[in-house]
Amino acid sequence: MATATDTRLQAKTISPTLTVNNLQQSVKFFEGLGFGVEERWEENGTLLGVMLRAGDARIGLSQDDWKKGRDRQKGVGMRIYVGTKQNIDQLATQAKQAGLALDAEPHDTEWKTRAIEVTEPCGFKLTISSE
Repeated sequence: MATATDTRLQAKTISPTLTVNNLQQSVKFFEGLGFGVEERWEENGTLLGVMLRAGDARIGLSQDDWKKGRDRQKGVGMRIYVGTKQNIDQLATQAKQAGLALDAEPHDTEWKTRAIEVTEPCGFKLTISSE
């Protein structure tokens, strides 16, 4: 098994893109966490996707075209971890002021970090923690 120092790929960033049910609702959610819209993709005046940015981290959102069915469950089996040097308690307060519900209030983890947990409207789970 390769260790982190001897992997062939030496990535600097990773930017997942999530397919969401309601793009505007998901953008509002991520803006409530403190992300900002960096890029927008439109076609004939219809918003199809965005690239969001928070510090050096990016996450893309694209509107589901429903070709795989409207009952497709999203976010199952994955959790997005966001690391920050910011005060987690302050971020939690700001998220709640933006109307977001926290799955878990600020808490200390067994990894010696402080974290909050939230769920994006489609079901994608996020943990934001101090580094």
